[in-house]
Amino acid sequence: MRHLAPALVLLMLAACDGGGDPVEQALRETAAANHSAVTKETATTEPSPDRTDMSDRIRVAGMIAHHRAALTTAQAALRESRDPEIRRIAQATIETRTREIAELEAWTPAAQSAAR
Repeated sequence: MRHLAPALVLLMLAACDGGGDPVEQALRETAAANHSAVTKETATTEPSPDRTDMSDRIRVAGMIAHHRAALTTAQAALRESRDPEIRRIAQATIETRTREIAELEAWTPAAQSAAR
């Protein structure tokens, strides 16, 4: 059973990098399709800036949460695994996701307002 742990962690990290849980991905795709259908029915020729801003904020908040979950998994892998390849992937995930979270947080409207 111990031999399966490194493979399992590797699969979990790969899933985080590739979009996550297939069920969650299917739910996101369904929600996006439903949103698109409703938007087509009710949209004017030009979406209002408020609607676009809210959609972007929701999307960015979801990406930040997803990246933080990947960080937690990668930190556990780094702490618990002795496999050099898993440790390398975990470290790369930590570095990449930390940078991406900072970029996403810098994008948020509150951060943009503070910068002005």
